Amino acid sequence: MKKVVVIGPESTGKSTLSEKLAAHFNTVWTPEYAREYLDQLNRPYGEHDLLEIATGQVALERRQAGKANKVLICDTDLYVIKVWSEHKYGHCDPRILNQVAQQHCDLYLLTYIDLPWEEDPQREYPDPAMRTYFYNIYKDIVMASGVNWVDIRGNYQEREALAIAAVEQLLQA
Repeated sequence: MKKVVVIGPESTGKSTLSEKLAAHFNTVWTPEYAREYLDQLNRPYGEHDLLEIATGQVALERRQAGKANKVLICDTDLYVIKVWSEHKYGHCDPRILNQVAQQHCDLYLLTYIDLPWEEDPQREYPDPAMRTYFYNIYKDIVMASGVNWVDIRGNYQEREALAIAAVEQLLQA
């Protein structure tokens, strides 16, 4: 089974694209566990919550992998938690870093910031400069990962077409 991770800054269509890809390839996708976790939290999240989110993301991905058909589409990976932790708290828990080092991916789809910002109580950085900042961090990560990656830009239809072509190429390799 192949694993495709959709990665990028907030409000760049990752969930929408993940869902569309799963439907197109008749498989399942792994949503971002942080959403579920934060929805159930009755207080502002703190640094200690990031380890719980990372652990929950890995567990959810494992459950979904058992249901996948040739390819698992993931709407994030642990690099997102690492980036968030380092930005917000200045460092990342070594236990999260250990989990990051153990994760595997066959293809990254890096979503660009050319979609309009959509308000969401869980999103924190609508400023265009911050969106660019995070995009560049994720671009550096995927470039250094040694994993094939595709820059996903354009409207929703263009993004979907780029992503489908990339996943098809992965599956044919």
